[in-house]
Amino acid sequence: MLTLLIGGARSGKSALSVRWGRAHELAGGAVQILATAPTSDPSMAGRIERHRLERPGWPTIEEPHDLPAALVEANEEALLIVDCLTLWVSNLMQRGDSEDEILDASSRSVAAVHARPGDTVVITNEVGLGIHPRSELGRDYRDLLGRVNCLFAAASERALFLVAGRVLQLHDADQFQPGNERR
Repeated sequence: MLTLLIGGARSGKSALSVRWGRAHELAGGAVQILATAPTSDPSMAGRIERHRLERPGWPTIEEPHDLPAALVEANEEALLIVDCLTLWVSNLMQRGDSEDEILDASSRSVAAVHARPGDTVVITNEVGLGIHPRSELGRDYRDLLGRVNCLFAAASERALFLVAGRVLQLHDADQFQPGNERR
């Protein structure tokens, strides 16, 4: 099962995934992390180290670019926590990948997730709720990440939006027809 956790920075996405991982582990299951963050500066190194301390003993695959291959490489039976699409898309853009290449890699990643027998939790940020980026690159990033997030959300069995540590379950927009809104 694919679960998408989406929200802003520090909204509780990683904390929720760690709680699920601990519960899965207590029930006798394995947990694995697939991390996409490169250690680019001291601040990021500190953030990565804090995440590692929260996840003691969980094997970690570090792959900033080839997410589809890393998903295939992951322990098939483990609860796999992918942290996160936000940095993965940024890494690919910085490498010079085109929008089409990134969307293709996203589709291949979704296919790899669905081929796994184990559950997968994918973490991503919603960056489209903030201020309008001033730069073209910022707008392109926001728009492309939005498209990647939509692709993963459409493929997920469960999509949860986190705000200030609170969770909202997201539903397919096609369920809401004019005159048939939930009240």
